[in-house]
This record gives sequence, structure tokens and C-alpha cells, in this order.
Amino acid sequence: MFTTPRWGLVPLRLVVGFGFLAHGWAKWSRGPAAFAKLLAQIGVPLPQVTAWVVTLTEILGGIALMLGALVAIVSLPLIVSMLVAMFTVQLRFGFSSVNTIGLTPEGPVFGPPGYEINLLYIGALVALATAGPSPWSVDAWRRRRGLESWPTG
Repeated sequence: MFTTPRWGLVPLRLVVGFGFLAHGWAKWSRGPAAFAKLLAQIGVPLPQVTAWVVTLTEILGGIALMLGALVAIVSLPLIVSMLVAMFTVQLRFGFSSVNTIGLTPEGPVFGPPGYEINLLYIGALVALATAGPSPWSVDAWRRRRGLESWPTG
């Protein structure tokens, strides 16, 4: 029962969903206006609107992924978000998400993260969106009941 490859999608779906929820919640708890200031500094158009859209996309997309609901659909805006972040922020810092730039008596000092995590999220989202419903998911429940009217992943 737990040996089929589809079961491997469950922890992937839960971890990726939680990751997006955690990042979205961090933006929400600091206030989307604080995120909008960062977006304005890098020249993103309509930073206030974009901050709200990204924050809500990460929160609602993360919840949907953890539930396994409309996975193929919610993966698209999450992938776009990762691509935009990668090309506007992380690309200039190289690949590695852990850039150790020094060591102090308190421990290592880290520089800005590269685009490694963005690629991992994108790869996981593509895998989840194209693999079809995983066990313990709303999408699998909908498929079993014949309620599927659009691709859900």
C-alpha cells in the first residue's frame, strides 16, 4: 500500500505546501506593506498590489498544496512567483542558497541566498502538477467521486 510511487508525493506536497504557507505567513505577519517597500526598491511595478497578490498566493497556494486541492492550477502562480523572485533578486547571488561569507565566535555569517531554493520549489511544483492526484488529497477524493472537471494534478 505505501510502496507505490504516488505515496512519495504526499510528503513532497506537504513540505512544499508548508514552505509556501510559511513564507506567505511571514509576509502577512510583517504586513504586506513592508514587503511592498522591498518590491519598490527593486523596481517591481505596482508594489502594493504585487505584495498583496504574492502574499495571498503563497498562503492560499500553500494551504491548497497541503490539502492536495487543485494542485495543477495553484502550481502555476507559485511557479511564476518563484521565477520572478529568482530573476529579480536571487540570480545575482549565484546558485547556492547558503552563502557563507565569514565566521565569528558566534558562528557562521551568511550572505544573500542564491536561486537554488527557487529551482527546488519549481521542480517540486512541476512534479506535483504533472503526476496527478496523490493519496490523502482533495484532488484524489474528487477523482474517485467523478467530480473532476478540470486538471487538478
